[in-house]
Amino acid sequence: MTRHGFARVIQALLVAALGAAPSVALAHRPSYEECLEGSDFIANAARARDNGISKTEFVGRMREDIELIQAYPPQLRWFVQDGEDATFLIGQAEQVFDAPRSPNTHQAEFLASCSARILGDSQTPRSRPAAGAR
Repeated sequence: MTRHGFARVIQALLVAALGAAPSVALAHRPSYEECLEGSDFIANAARARDNGISKTEFVGRMREDIELIQAYPPQLRWFVQDGEDATFLIGQAEQVFDAPRSPNTHQAEFLASCSARILGDSQTPRSRPAAGAR
């Protein structure tokens, strides 16, 4: 798949997810279904990385798509109902490129972090300092 083709796939997935969005706002907390869908998106980001997509290209396209999606009312958006959601999703995608691991590992890490957001835990597993850390 070409880079241009992959970018279109990303855009199509984000736009298609809008149609599956719940009609009621989730008070800035994702549903478990959204976390599962987001984890698939992050696994696909890792696959795109493995196929040669650069961080700049991938994240740049994501930012453009998120900007486009923000034209819709928050309750119709998938995973970008507010700036915090966008920051979370972009941050997770950047991790795919900054700390490359297998798609399944990135997917599992995203799901754990997203699940913490469901519970309202503001310190996701990736942001907690390890015992004895700097």
